[in-house]
Amino acid sequence: MTRLKVTTVGSSVGIVLPKELLTKLRVQKGDTLLALETADGIELTAYDAELEEQMVVMEGMLHDYRDALRRLAG
Repeated sequence: MTRLKVTTVGSSVGIVLPKELLTKLRVQKGDTLLALETADGIELTAYDAELEEQMVVMEGMLHDYRDALRRLAG
């Protein structure tokens, strides 16, 4: 577990990621991160345009087929 401190960055608020965490995320200064809400909390992951496109499609499918998915789950 890594503790992150929320701090002031200019007129905004941000967090500082330690070098070890940047290495694990495979990101560097200037890269974009995604914060995904999961059942276990918030997951940080490196931005992946292909994954984001797939998530948009999946969210649309979940919405369009929600009744069928509920029946399948039941």
